[in-house]
Amino acid sequence: MKENPIFFLAVPKSLKLKLPFALDPSILLPVETEENFPLAELTREMILSGMLRIISAKSQNNPLVIAESEMADIPAEWVDYYRRFVLSVKPEIYHEFTSAAIVKAKNGEFDMALEINAVLEGLFPASPGVLLNKALILEDKAKAKNDQADEKENIQTLEAKTLQAYEAALSLEPVLPDALFNAGFFFMRLRDFTRARDCFSRYIKVGEEPEKTKQAKKIIRDLDSQGLNDDNFKEAYDCINRGENERGLSKIRGYIEKYPKDWNGWFVLGWVLRKLGRYKDSIESLKKAAELGGTKGDIQNEMAICLMELGDPKGARKELELALQKEPENTKIISNLGVLAMKSNKKDEAAAFFRTVMELDPNDPLAKHFLNELN
Repeated sequence: MKENPIFFLAVPKSLKLKLPFALDPSILLPVETEENFPLAELTREMILSGMLRIISAKSQNNPLVIAESEMADIPAEWVDYYRRFVLSVKPEIYHEFTSAAIVKAKNGEFDMALEINAVLEGLFPASPGVLLNKALILEDKAKAKNDQADEKENIQTLEAKTLQAYEAALSLEPVLPDALFNAGFFFMRLRDFTRARDCFSRYIKVGEEPEKTKQAKKIIRDLDSQGLNDDNFKEAYDCINRGENERGLSKIRGYIEKYPKDWNGWFVLGWVLRKLGRYKDSIESLKKAAELGGTKGDIQNEMAICLMELGDPKGARKELELALQKEPENTKIISNLGVLAMKSNKKDEAAAFFRTVMELDPNDPLAKHFLNELN
């Protein structure tokens, strides 16, 4: 939806709005409205909308083009004034906008959730909760993307933004315990187990929720017993992400020699072998990962990709269905079921899978592409 432009108005003497805030006539009011609107129709909502857009843009360092005004470079003291105005006129905005951002994120409307959270960033620039919510929204958005070649750069960009958001939340003193706890799982997902361990260790010292403390302690024990802080593991994962597959293969083999009973190592080995086109060897490594206790749907998903490449659609579908049982809302798995259905010329079934992906993530580019192709 196209936004109206913002105009700056001097506070008119005739203004009769009832406000719990003393207006400063030396500061222009930003008003979001259509051009040439009657001044008598000026409302509090128009002023609030204009102020919130400016506060949001400033929080993201975005250039704001303002129609019919040379005030694009808005003085910092004006922005502070707008912030005080909003908090005075709308004191419930923190809880209202936080709830709205969470709902949007749960519905897969991540960009809208980030826009709402950006307003809160501008209003509460040092709020640990706002910074943590930004990290969580970005992380959920990255998780929702498919691990496809044409999306690789986009996913890496999202993960970099998520990392930046977590870094901001973790830099505050005193640190928010939930920021440490959630960041620990974020680093686990990136296979950066050294930083994950550090976050969980710090959470144990400051956390006040017994269940989370218990979970953090268990993760630390598992990390220590499995040797996941080993440099070879982290280097292998980073190399494969960068496309340095042969070097990654060498590093993960070195890790497995030291920790032959850790399923994570066998999974990464299967992953890199698949990327190298060694599908049969990849399947054997992935089976070993499952035997050693790997429970994530990613194992079956990787096996399914290998089986598709080997011309075994029946076996691939079996693995994908097992993966979906473990992670029923994993769009990557559902998309692969759609691709498999397309390969089997089951167009209606494929379309149904891609529509499901779109319901979970309305911005998924792969699902959009295949639905257009099918139509």
